[in-house]
Amino acid sequence: MTRIAILGAGITGVTSAYALAQLGYQVTVYDRQRYPAMETSYANGGQLSASNAEVWNSAATLVKGLKWMFRRDAPLLLNPAFSLHKYGWLARFMRHIPDHERNTIATTRLAIDARAHLFEMAQTEGIDFDLERRGILHIYHDQASFEAARRGNTLMQRGGLERHAVTAAEARAIEPALRAPCHGAFYTPSDSTGDIHKFTRGLALACARRGVLFQQDCTVLGVKDEGGAHAVQWRDADGHVDQASHDAVVICAGPASQALAATLGDHVPVYPVKGYSITVHLDQQDDAAAAPRVSLLDEAAKIVTSRLGARFRVAGTAEFNGYNKDIRADRIEPLVQWTRRHFPGIATQRVVPWCGLRPMTPDMMPVVRRGCRAGVYYNTGHGHLGWTLSAATAPLLASLVAAEQPPA
Repeated sequence: MTRIAILGAGITGVTSAYALAQLGYQVTVYDRQRYPAMETSYANGGQLSASNAEVWNSAATLVKGLKWMFRRDAPLLLNPAFSLHKYGWLARFMRHIPDHERNTIATTRLAIDARAHLFEMAQTEGIDFDLERRGILHIYHDQASFEAARRGNTLMQRGGLERHAVTAAEARAIEPALRAPCHGAFYTPSDSTGDIHKFTRGLALACARRGVLFQQDCTVLGVKDEGGAHAVQWRDADGHVDQASHDAVVICAGPASQALAATLGDHVPVYPVKGYSITVHLDQQDDAAAAPRVSLLDEAAKIVTSRLGARFRVAGTAEFNGYNKDIRADRIEPLVQWTRRHFPGIATQRVVPWCGLRPMTPDMMPVVRRGCRAGVYYNTGHGHLGWTLSAATAPLLASLVAAEQPPA
């Protein structure tokens, strides 16, 4: 049986493990955390959102970034301190502005395809992840921003997405808990939300039932070439160093993918873009009625919401500040204040803050490809759409591996 090592036990690594195990591979997943889905796949915004497929590469994004640079509560924040990694990534980001249309359409199609795969996995394995299939409303507060969004909407429609404009009154009819005034919205009824952490943990258990081995709480030290095989070296929590040989290795390591790729002779231009969220526990008697069930995206604030059972997830912001996982109070406070302003009936006495590093590529497209060394593969760089896209990129990765290394 062909042995595959997967580096990373987030949503991308676990979906890849599941797809490969289905084909009959002997899979081992390595991760530095004690459990799967403990980093970027822990508490994101929750949206399974083909409607958020428009890539960021545009002049408008650059203008907003410059305008917001000195606002500590800005939706997009760039630490101006010099870093070759950061400024090199930004230079490549700007070079991909001409690809905006093509990449938006391609991402939309991939996101639509991912839905069927994800729902099939959840149904087959009986995974409960607080799924809400009520669509997503993108809210705009003025006519200028609403009209500017039409171009992106047209591109996503060309990608096959059912998404249409609605009036402020129609938006409130779709989500009665929405009381704040708005100019209009775009509604995507086929989008949904769910708890990425619950799904990934449930799928990891399904993988284990299919024979996948999870080597958790270990730090991967490197991958050595052993005459065509790949020896993964790691150090466990007690400091002991060990290694195991595999026929192929798949890098699904999120922001750490770039450093791992460099040791394998590959360049994977991933930058860690920090995002924040709060989870509001709906403990009080009237909280459930006051919290929306339809997922929202406030375009001006760049804030998204998801209803996750008895919890309300509010997430947003993009921070270019390197491999920094500090939870800053001045970045969390706008999320709390937004919740209080738009949904004053929700008690915010029990709020859990979180931050994670999104693995962003300069063209905003996931990396699913071979490495320069035989038996090395990549499924990484999904950025803010890892939850949305990974169910589609995992079978693509599995097909790539199967074409070169049959499972038996």
